[in-house]
Amino acid sequence: MADPKGPKADVKAVMDERAGAAVAQKRRAALLRTIGLGVGFLALVLVVNALAHGNFLEPQNLTNVLRQITLNAILAVGQTFVIITAGIDLSVGSIVGLCSVVMTLVANTLNLGGPGTFVVTLLVGLAVGCAAGWVNALPVVRLGLPPFITTLAMMQVARGLALILAHGQPIPLANSAPFDWLGTGYLFSGIPGFPGISWQVLVMAVVAIVFAILLGRTAFGRYVLALGGNEEAARLAGIDTRRVKTLVYVISGGCAAIGGMLLMARFQSGNPVNGTGAELQCIAAVVVGGTSLMGGRGTIVGTFFGALLIGVLNNVMNLLAIESYTQQIVLGAVILLAVVLDELRKRYLAAR
Repeated sequence: MADPKGPKADVKAVMDERAGAAVAQKRRAALLRTIGLGVGFLALVLVVNALAHGNFLEPQNLTNVLRQITLNAILAVGQTFVIITAGIDLSVGSIVGLCSVVMTLVANTLNLGGPGTFVVTLLVGLAVGCAAGWVNALPVVRLGLPPFITTLAMMQVARGLALILAHGQPIPLANSAPFDWLGTGYLFSGIPGFPGISWQVLVMAVVAIVFAILLGRTAFGRYVLALGGNEEAARLAGIDTRRVKTLVYVISGGCAAIGGMLLMARFQSGNPVNGTGAELQCIAAVVVGGTSLMGGRGTIVGTFFGALLIGVLNNVMNLLAIESYTQQIVLGAVILLAVVLDELRKRYLAAR
């Protein structure tokens, strides 16, 4: 007697096989994009170094470039998750300023000693940033409002709160000792001819690695990509799309809080205008790194290369003494070129 489950089992096996093939194809495409970014970036570095007469590849300059991109790269990591879901977060710059002010006030109030002050301050900052991300997601998830509007509102609210709490002025750290290592500390600085690696760069690397694994190697990462590709199909497949969408905004807010901590430690103060314009910079890094603004595609490695590319361009234009106004034009042209190339690539693949 034939097994009645036989045909169903065969269909499921075929569907699983096709799903596995689709996932493998996406991973290969992502790997090829990453390799392409790496090769392109290497070629750019060689050209830039030639234009700068060899000054760009000086160890001191390279460490400066990495340190200068830390804030943008960390914000861009969180922004990548949001943009993959076809959303956008315009509030990250303001959340940076709010968290830096709140953390400074907390640090000035506490009297727990070095490690205790640092840990509690960081946890409070993360709580504020994640809470702001959750508030961003609430109207999007519950009411279906456009993320552009809700995060624009949070951008105004967070900046206003920061200015009110700080009375419009930077708040100096009463005791900067618990944060000095993060703000100005370097590892391996005793090696002759090597300036060392900033702790801020190491924080950036840890954030990038952790979230690259989360996006590329976990079920949650697959849910994020699926939601961005087709939200309704993801919902019908059993994915809790509301929860996933909420978490990506919480991640973005948490990354903004880490950025606020780095700026507070570096400048030994909480400035309510910290992060002004940072939202546009991090969105640029995400787009240049190959993440689609339509959602469904993106990698943290690509985003890091995007942030690094923008940092390199800014650095080399400074080395060549190009005025700041012209630098803005160049950056805008690079962003437009990245979007145009992405659209041409999609049309080419669709025509095959």
